[in-house]
Amino acid sequence: LEHQRRNQEILGRLTAPMAGMEYEEISIGAMPAAWTRLKAPHGDRRVILYCHGGGYTSGNLGYSRPLASKLTNATGWETLCFEYRLAPEHPFPAAVDDARKAWDYLMYLGYGARDVMVAGDSAGGNLALVLCHQLKQAGRQLPGKLVLMSPWTDMTASGRSYTQRAEIDPTITMDYIRAVREVYADGKDLTSPFLSPLFGDFTGFPPTLIQVGTNEILYSDSIRLRERMLADNVHCQLEVWNDMWHVFQMFPTRKSALAMESIGKFLLD
Repeated sequence: LEHQRRNQEILGRLTAPMAGMEYEEISIGAMPAAWTRLKAPHGDRRVILYCHGGGYTSGNLGYSRPLASKLTNATGWETLCFEYRLAPEHPFPAAVDDARKAWDYLMYLGYGARDVMVAGDSAGGNLALVLCHQLKQAGRQLPGKLVLMSPWTDMTASGRSYTQRAEIDPTITMDYIRAVREVYADGKDLTSPFLSPLFGDFTGFPPTLIQVGTNEILYSDSIRLRERMLADNVHCQLEVWNDMWHVFQMFPTRKSALAMESIGKFLLD
């Protein structure tokens, strides 16, 4: 696990397209966080809160940099990343509490809820959805829009793609899902919408863009999420990218560039 975390930090720092960008590390209380912004900013006063992936057991500020920089480049808006606590040292609800802390920090800075766009990949997509479920339960305003890249929405792994696409997924295995789920959920009910947001009520959720590759065991998580959102009258766009793998947007490929361009159009519209 330590090897994986270290490699993710290195990968992020090496692959982040930071030309024309500024990167500022800060602290939100005791939690490390960082702003990514353009050196010559443009656009209105909106901001992206980005939740990194890593199965709730890995990921850090360095790992966040590639997608944070791409989100900022696609929109012109500042992106705030935060280094939430990880399992097994800190199981649920530590990461969710930290996401609320980052959200509250933006509210303290004076951003309106509708001016904050929340983005997340993989477990970060799970975290983005759980944050919205919690804000809704508390009677608070929700973000302006949601962007979810290969979101992990069902910790019960009940979708058909978990078996049907296992042989073509180059990055995620069911053994990995079981391992990270066990240490993060820590014996709690996996059908809870705060662990598997797929099973929550999406009434009142903001407009949402979901991107998923065809070569993912998490494919069903995106398909079923869209179905649930549409049933609850949420504006939801689903983009299925052929022959793409889990969180392909992070990598320097043409389809990744096209996907980020689509995200920019969705957020700026």
